[in-house]
Amino acid sequence: MVPDRAALLDPLARLAEAAGEAILEIYAQDFEVRAKADTSPVTEADERAEAIILAGLRELTPAIPIVAEESVAAGDIPEIGDGPFWLVDPLDGTREFVSRNGEFTVNIALIEAGVPVLGVVTAPARQLGFLGAAGLGAWRWAGDGARAEIACRRTAAEGAVVVASRSHMTAETEAWLADVAVASLTPAGSSLKFCLVAEAAADLYPRLGRTMEWDTAAGHAVLLAAGGRVETLVGAPLGYGKAEFENPHFIARGLTG
Repeated sequence: MVPDRAALLDPLARLAEAAGEAILEIYAQDFEVRAKADTSPVTEADERAEAIILAGLRELTPAIPIVAEESVAAGDIPEIGDGPFWLVDPLDGTREFVSRNGEFTVNIALIEAGVPVLGVVTAPARQLGFLGAAGLGAWRWAGDGARAEIACRRTAAEGAVVVASRSHMTAETEAWLADVAVASLTPAGSSLKFCLVAEAAADLYPRLGRTMEWDTAAGHAVLLAAGGRVETLVGAPLGYGKAEFENPHFIARGLTG
C-alpha cells in the first residue's frame, strides 16, 4: 500500500520535532559518548530520539518497515522487500552534537521504488526545519513554525557556492572540487548541506566519502522536492535499498543549465 504523502506531512514534522526536543534535553546536560562497533560515536540522545521516531512511525504506518541507524547497529534489520520503507537517522551529525556547534539534525524519509519521496530534516538547536514531498513541494520553517516554500536556484556565472562536510572532508572531495568553478566553499555539518542547496543558499554539495542511506535520504527528499538532484559520480540517480545500505560517492546539485 502506497501511503498518502500529503496526509503524512504534518505528522512527520511533529514527530521530528518531538525527537528534537528529547535531543535538546540531553544536549543541555553532561552526556556520555560511546563508540559503536564501526567506531562512530553514539549518545543517549541518538537512542532516545530513535525510540520516539520508531513509535510514531509504527502508529502512523504500521505496515511499512523501518530501517533506523541505531536499530541496524544493534542487528535489527527488517526485510524491506519491494515496497515502501522508512529510513531514519535520529541524530545525524553526532560529532557536531558532541562538539555543541548546533549543526546536527533529525532525519526521517520515506522510500518508494528506491526514491526518497518524502522527507523531514530538523535542526533542533537552531529551531529550524525542512520538509519535502514528491509532487507537493518543499518548505522551510524556523522558530515560529510558519512554513515558507523553497526551491533550488541556478548556479551563477561566477561559480558555485559549495557546501562540504565539516567533519568528513576528504582528499577525494578536494580533488573533485579542483575541476569546478567555485565561488565560495563553506563547511557545514549533517544533512543541513542538502537543505542549503534546496533553499537556494548553496549550489553544490559533493560527498566523496562514506555515507549510509539513513544519512542522506531525508535531505535528498527535500532537495528533490525543491527541484534539485543527487547523482553518483557517473551521473546516475542515487538510489535506496542497496545491499548493506551504503552509498557510493555522490554530488547533490541545485538547478543547472
